[in-house]
Amino acid sequence: MALVLVARPLPEPVIEALAAEHDIDLREATWPMNEDEMVAALQGYDAVLCSLGDRFSADVFAKAGKPRCKLIANFGVGYNHIDVAAAKVAGVAVTNTPGAVTDATADIALTLMLMTCRRAGEGERLVRSGDWEGWHPMQMLGLHMTGKTLGVIGMGRIGQAIARRAHHGFGMNVLFYNRSPKKCEVPAKQMERIEDVAAWADVLVVAVPGGAETTHLIGRSVFAAMPEHAVVVNISRGEVVDEAALIDALEAGSIGGAGLDVYEHEPDVPERLRACENAVLLPHLGTATLEVRTEMGLMAADNILGFLKDGSLQNPV
Repeated sequence: MALVLVARPLPEPVIEALAAEHDIDLREATWPMNEDEMVAALQGYDAVLCSLGDRFSADVFAKAGKPRCKLIANFGVGYNHIDVAAAKVAGVAVTNTPGAVTDATADIALTLMLMTCRRAGEGERLVRSGDWEGWHPMQMLGLHMTGKTLGVIGMGRIGQAIARRAHHGFGMNVLFYNRSPKKCEVPAKQMERIEDVAAWADVLVVAVPGGAETTHLIGRSVFAAMPEHAVVVNISRGEVVDEAALIDALEAGSIGGAGLDVYEHEPDVPERLRACENAVLLPHLGTATLEVRTEMGLMAADNILGFLKDGSLQNPV
């Protein structure tokens, strides 16, 4: 039997699936592993089930030397916290959990779109404050989302799911930017530049992978191109959006608002951003349902079990 480290608490069926075939160490802490813990994990275990925040950098692999660990199974589709090139050099395979997160993340995107357009966060805070003086015709007027134009940056699985919900559910017109030509499941027009999408979109949703290639992909030029009433929603990775530029745009009122589920230096959220009434801020709830987290965990477990059985990789990255 192999020895597997599960780096965060996960739904019980995931632990049971792994424990049925191998010895399991379950780390009870809910926060990411530090560097020493990651080095020890690579040196002391045959496989590691990790998640967002466990930053397996090139330095970590270098300090681990020739690791005992041969597989890092990431709990999540995004894996920019793992230096995959360094892992390969060290002889460590990496897997992720594509597909399992698609619908839940798209649902959060629609949640943020509606909350930001209709100023739901502001309204909820007003009621809780005790200062609400009652309904009147001009109170907290927001952006009517039905029939408006949606701009999607990144038309992968999640981008397609968002476009499908917006088109069929709200009759939205869809524009999108994607690095390569892409056929969309709903009527949609692909544009050559992100700024071109931003200029026409009433709602701009960011759904690209994280990593060096997309860091600050959405910055000052994009915000400058957006209409003054338009809102931006980010459900990808925090560093994809230039947070300082976003805060400047929100404070200046040059865009209508922002809906965020991720942050550039998560879990640190700048005070200036928290002070923006035109921002809806969620604590990374993208896949936060028990059934989805269980599905993700079982996919990660299947990656580990298959690899330890015969070396097969179901979801290599």
